[in-house]
Amino acid sequence: MLFWLRNQGLEIVLIVMIAMIATRIIKKVARMWTGRIDNRHAESDNLVLSEDSKHLHALVQVVSYVAIALVYVLAVVQILLRFGVNLVALVAPATILGAAIGFGAQKIVQDFLAGFFIIAERQYGYGDTVTIDGGTTVSGTVEDVTLRVTKLRTIDGEVVTVPNGQIVGTTNQSRDWARSLIDVPVPASTDIGEAQEALQEVCHEIVDDRYIKDFLLDEPTVMGVESINLDETVIRILVRTLPGKQWEVSRRMRSVISRRMRALSKAGAGEQSS
Repeated sequence: MLFWLRNQGLEIVLIVMIAMIATRIIKKVARMWTGRIDNRHAESDNLVLSEDSKHLHALVQVVSYVAIALVYVLAVVQILLRFGVNLVALVAPATILGAAIGFGAQKIVQDFLAGFFIIAERQYGYGDTVTIDGGTTVSGTVEDVTLRVTKLRTIDGEVVTVPNGQIVGTTNQSRDWARSLIDVPVPASTDIGEAQEALQEVCHEIVDDRYIKDFLLDEPTVMGVESINLDETVIRILVRTLPGKQWEVSRRMRSVISRRMRALSKAGAGEQSS
């Protein structure tokens, strides 16, 4: 017994320690690599992560998880050998057990296959704003992508974990570029021509707005009358922005448009009173 402890027992302790150290190294290298991606983005003039950076970020996470899993598997195999277990004799039982586990774990296999295609097809990556239909519809920012699950941070700060195999469809709202539609209700008493001219002026001036000018890809466009109701007419504006910046641009434009339309209404009321 003492002989076994001094030889195989010591080797098992060393294997466990090496596995733990290797796991720490893999995690540290992954953090360094993702940190390097983030630092390179912070030092650049780009306001959002590029598609290649987001894909590389997700790929580093997946590779690190796979590497850690391989370390654990190799460590278990080496420990079994130190205990004198004949792995060749376990091939047949392991095959039967693997088939049984495979039938019982079809969902897990489905998750891994779906995760592989999500990464390979670049459907979304780290930092993307997506809406995922996985039984229930969830929207948020991608914080983690593995072969099995996708983790989203919702606008309320909640972290939602969605198994990749349950994802039926995804809507990526921050891929390459984004678009925002702004519907402006105009009272029926307001002259539509004057309202469109005022909105066109806003679209022309907003490209120099200090808050959002860097987020705009081109000048917003007044599309025209979208709908007509008894009390109001809706005019639609189309804006093309950097990915993920459409909401900030929309909020700023609505604020500017609101002030301009109030000024137009007051001017119209003044003319009627005079």
